[in-house]
Formats: sequence, C-alpha cells, structure tokens
Amino acid sequence: MRLQQDGCAVTLFDKGRGAGGRMATRRSDTPAGEAAFDHGAQYLTMRDQDFVAAMHAWKSAGVVAPWPAAGPDAWVGTPGMNAIVKHLAAQTDVRWNSRITDVRRTAAGWVVEPDTTGALFDAVVIATPAEQAAPLLAPHDPAMASEALGCRSAPCWTAMFAFDAPLTIPHDVLKDAGIIGWAARNSAKPGRQGPESWVVQATPDWSHEHLEQPVDTVVDRLQAALAEHAEEGLPTPIFRTAHRWRYAKTAGLDLGSLWNAGEQIGAAGDWLVAPRIESAWLSGRHLAEQILASP
Repeated sequence: MRLQQDGCAVTLFDKGRGAGGRMATRRSDTPAGEAAFDHGAQYLTMRDQDFVAAMHAWKSAGVVAPWPAAGPDAWVGTPGMNAIVKHLAAQTDVRWNSRITDVRRTAAGWVVEPDTTGALFDAVVIATPAEQAAPLLAPHDPAMASEALGCRSAPCWTAMFAFDAPLTIPHDVLKDAGIIGWAARNSAKPGRQGPESWVVQATPDWSHEHLEQPVDTVVDRLQAALAEHAEEGLPTPIFRTAHRWRYAKTAGLDLGSLWNAGEQIGAAGDWLVAPRIESAWLSGRHLAEQILASP
C-alpha cells in the first residue's frame, strides 16, 4: 500500500486460499452453529506512531477493537483476526492459491513461477517466514539468504475446541500453564458470535518435541491440559481439531528489512524486526521506503 501511494503497480501472490496467513480465522460448522477460531496470532499491540495511526484508521473502518482480557493495550481484528488482512487485501491486486516456487531475473524483468499470466516485474519482495524466504533469495543474494537461514522460527501446535455450554474456567485467557503457552475463550473476543469456542496453543518446546505427532494425539493432550483448569470438568467438545504452525514465532533480527537495489530484490517480515504483527507492518513500510528511494 505504501508503494501504491507513490504510483507503483503492486501484485501480491499468496499461497493461501484467502486472507489471513498467521492472522488466520477458521470457521467451522457445529451442532450449536458456526464456531470461529483465531488460530494464529491472538491479538496485536501498537507502539510506533505510524502504526498507531494505521490502527485508528482500521478502528474507523470497523475491523479492530480493544480486547482488555489480553491486556490494556491488546487489540483484535473484528469479527476475526483476519479482518485486518481482508481489509488491506481488498485495496490491492492479490492472487490467492498462488504458491511461488521460484523467482528469476531476465533482461526484460523479474518472472515469478508458476505464474501463467507471463507478467514481468521491476522488483520482487519476499514476504514470508525466514525459512521459506531463504531458498527464493539464495540464487540472487546469498547474504540475504544467509540472514534468513540464521533466523529460525519456533513452531506452535494450536488446538481448537467448541462446546455447547460455557466452560467453568473463570478467566478468558490462560498463560504459561503447563504445556499450554496460551489459551483463550475466542468466543469472548469483541464482535464474535457462535458457541463457546477455545483456542489452545502449546508452548514452543512442547510443540517442537511433538511436531510430527498425529493431529488426534495432539488434540487429546491439549484437551486434557485445558480440562485441568475447568472447575467443574470439561464437557465433550462438539468440535475439535488442531493446526500445526511450523513457523510461528521468530526471535527477530532487528534489521528492518533487506534490499538489494542492484538486483531489485528484497525481503520483509516480522523476522527482520521482532515477533509482533506491528513489526511485520513496519518491516514492509521500511522496505517500501528503500524501494522508492532507489534510482
């Protein structure tokens, strides 16, 4: 969007079926109605003044709201975390279901593959987790690829449960409770509807140790862990599943972004700043300014 403000034509290729990524919201039918789960990022905070301004614009658009249960400075997308991404994606050209496996620079410009349109681009930005950015960057800027390879992301197993009655857990948020790194009553977030729904995220260490375990095994373990906090026991869920995030949380390199003006290729993402939604936004803005300043 920053590039578009200066007249650049921007095309985004995203392997997902729709807006969200690590800010995804999953919706599933249950006997008690549709349940929603923010199974990636749980909330966002704001520190940088430019990001504060963006958040206020999103609030005016009705796509964010404060969520005091997670902290005095916590905000969420409404009616789901992916509302923010949907709002932004609607303002540019996004090609969903497009997994890019290679980028090539030719005499006429950059080519992304597979792309059946045959389009040529002046510049390429890799905005993925570090582990996925490295192989795309390596043929064009080994130093950039080396930075990406050195920034490893912690995994996260996330379980989702829906119930036909409220759980007897007194708080809407649980933190650092055994193998649970974070659990939240998703249905209590602002703008949510549907049955009682919970998102339960395992700790990074537990997730790493059980990364290749079957989904049912992981769901059983996290359900048992959640049950320990229910004062009157845990009823049988009317829906349950899990999602494995291989690249959930990065340590952050505090570099802002990466840009090779000669080759016209760069990288942006939270892994280049810090593990926050705000950091991903700031990294993109940082890179956009470098691109616009290039000859």
